[in-house]
Amino acid sequence: MRTHGTEASAGRKAGLWLPVAANLGLGIPAIVPLYLTWWLVTEYLPMDCRSVADLAEPDLANCGYHTLDHAPIVMLALAVTGLFGLAAVVVIDVVLPLRHGLRLSWWLGAAVLIPAPFLVGLALS
Repeated sequence: MRTHGTEASAGRKAGLWLPVAANLGLGIPAIVPLYLTWWLVTEYLPMDCRSVADLAEPDLANCGYHTLDHAPIVMLALAVTGLFGLAAVVVIDVVLPLRHGLRLSWWLGAAVLIPAPFLVGLALS
């Protein structure tokens, strides 16, 4: 009977499939902070006003009360979900590969796939 060896040797045999699958899996919960960032960039930043008091000015064409109302909540949610996402990326792509003796370059290289689920969803919407 043949033994498979340690987890590190199994990880080396897996090649790029394990880092790719793990980073695509990280991309699923990363949809939330990526969407919140997209909302801030496309809805909040292009506005001409930054406070409710600016709504009274007649020359502002691009100013929405609902966007102003939602912006602080979106920014707070982005900070919280972004920190959790960043912590998950550090643990999955740096700490675990170093601990198990896997190639760090494969894991960090596959990290570019994290936004792929969000981009696919954005393209399909």
